[in-house]
Amino acid sequence: MNFAVGFKPMLGDSHSMDSLEKQLICPICLEMFSKPVVILPCQHNLCRKCANDIFQASNPLWQSRGSSSVSSGGRFRCPSCRHEVVLDRHGVYGLQRNLLVENIIDIYKQESTRPLHAKAEQQLMCDEHEDEKINIYCLSCEVPTCSLCKVFGAHKDCEVAPLPSVYKRQKSELSDGVAMLVAGNDRIQAIVTQMEEICKAIEENSRRQKQHLSQRFDSLYSTLEERKKELVQRISREQEERVSHVRSLIRQYGEHLEISAKLVESAIQAMEEPQMASYLQQSKELLQKITDLSKVSMSSRPEPGYEKMDHFSVSVDNLAEMLRTIEFQTDSLGEDDTDGFAGGDGGDAVADEDKPEALEEAEAVGPR
Repeated sequence: MNFAVGFKPMLGDSHSMDSLEKQLICPICLEMFSKPVVILPCQHNLCRKCANDIFQASNPLWQSRGSSSVSSGGRFRCPSCRHEVVLDRHGVYGLQRNLLVENIIDIYKQESTRPLHAKAEQQLMCDEHEDEKINIYCLSCEVPTCSLCKVFGAHKDCEVAPLPSVYKRQKSELSDGVAMLVAGNDRIQAIVTQMEEICKAIEENSRRQKQHLSQRFDSLYSTLEERKKELVQRISREQEERVSHVRSLIRQYGEHLEISAKLVESAIQAMEEPQMASYLQQSKELLQKITDLSKVSMSSRPEPGYEKMDHFSVSVDNLAEMLRTIEFQTDSLGEDDTDGFAGGDGGDAVADEDKPEALEEAEAVGPR
């Protein structure tokens, strides 16, 4: 149905009153503020009833006012600026009333007799019956119409209702829908805030676990380095002992060679003696020295393979395999002590102060 629009200016209409009226509209119910009017920390105003509706929708588990078990309030977001409003245990009844706005409303109502939102009375007229105002609502067709359309026109067989009642009902439904959307937005914002906190917690926990893991591996490096020094020292001690023993034998053999060489030189000189009597006097002593020297045992020598150091070998295959299978302790996920790690076969965690068992098994075994 088409409608003609007729403008009938109301008495007392002015631009200043229109601007004032806009400032007195509640953003929830879209009506003029109803007393009491509360002012939020962000300096926006709401009807206390509307504020309570939003608060109850955002805090469904909050107990009713007057309950002795209520120990703290809840929170909701301002529908105008989305600022989070934190309430005490009194809920919206703990918000301060805006007496100035309430006084302005009283003055406005005294000075203006026109309906709300009427800058100039804007009356819809029926297109089929030009002199008839639109004053009823066709529930069957869901369109506004006039009384003549119901009696003689296209809506004579339809169900109708007074226009103001349908207007109020649909406006109330829209207001409830707005409140529901605002409450839903508050819950979604709370979820988003919670997930942002979860992201921060993940980053912090990851940083801490990386630090713990680095400390554990640094401790493992330190343990391996200390064990390597111990084994190298054992090889060095064995080296010194063996070299010292062989050099002692070399000195013994060198002294024997020196004595033997001197005795040979003396024997040659004696054999060159032309006088038999003089020779015989020297030969007896020389023969005795030769006999004594020949009796000296020079059988001491290093055993075959004495120079080998193969017994100073370690088997690190099992240790290397264990290191390659180090894995996080998934069974301790969510517990406080999560800074340990275990082998891939489910072995115990490597402690900072303990040497790995595989390192103990890898000790060198050799004669001392």
